[in-house]
Amino acid sequence: MKKMVSVPFMLLGILFVVCLVVSNLLEVKIIRLGPVTATAGLLVFPISYIINDCISEVWGYKKARLIIWSGFAINFLVVGFVQLAVWLPAAPFWEGAERFNFVFGMAPRIVVASLCAFLTGSFLNAYVMSRMKVSSGGRNFSLRAIVSTLAGESADSLIFFPMAFWGIIPGDKLLVMIGTQTVLKSVYEIIVLPVTIRVVRYVKKIEGSDVYDTDMSFNPFKLKDL
Repeated sequence: MKKMVSVPFMLLGILFVVCLVVSNLLEVKIIRLGPVTATAGLLVFPISYIINDCISEVWGYKKARLIIWSGFAINFLVVGFVQLAVWLPAAPFWEGAERFNFVFGMAPRIVVASLCAFLTGSFLNAYVMSRMKVSSGGRNFSLRAIVSTLAGESADSLIFFPMAFWGIIPGDKLLVMIGTQTVLKSVYEIIVLPVTIRVVRYVKKIEGSDVYDTDMSFNPFKLKDL
């Protein structure tokens, strides 16, 4: 049987991957917004969780699993090419080599931390969203979106910051950053929730899909079951 991929699913999947790649490139910069200290990835990364919610709600956990692993693979590929570009010698007449290497020369620990945090947070987000949908009979999408994002973002921050910055940033400031990132990302979700609801309703209407994940495996490594 031939498997088809719809245009809305493809577009959301592409946007999901783009957000992940961009957020990883921005994650190395720590920004200051008034009294708040955060990483620049905060500007983009929460969008990936919103898309994760949409895909889980419309197409179910299996398709969310496919998109999450696709995002992981593309991120890994981008990081590999970026590090290759950093490693290759610059032309003698080009004066931007030092600045290029400073921006794109991500430390291996940041790369590993980012990928581990992304996988854990994304799968937890999709799992919570899916299980809550079944238990609620498809009701209370807003609550499910907020709770799943809070769970995923909390796991992401708890993994990423200690792995990436332990020993570099003081422990007390690290704890503040973890809490700040989790709260800000969740607030981000709440602010754009009206848009998320409308997108989900529209996609459900044109796709004719509203999957309930019953009697299925939530094993994130079960890639053949799509």
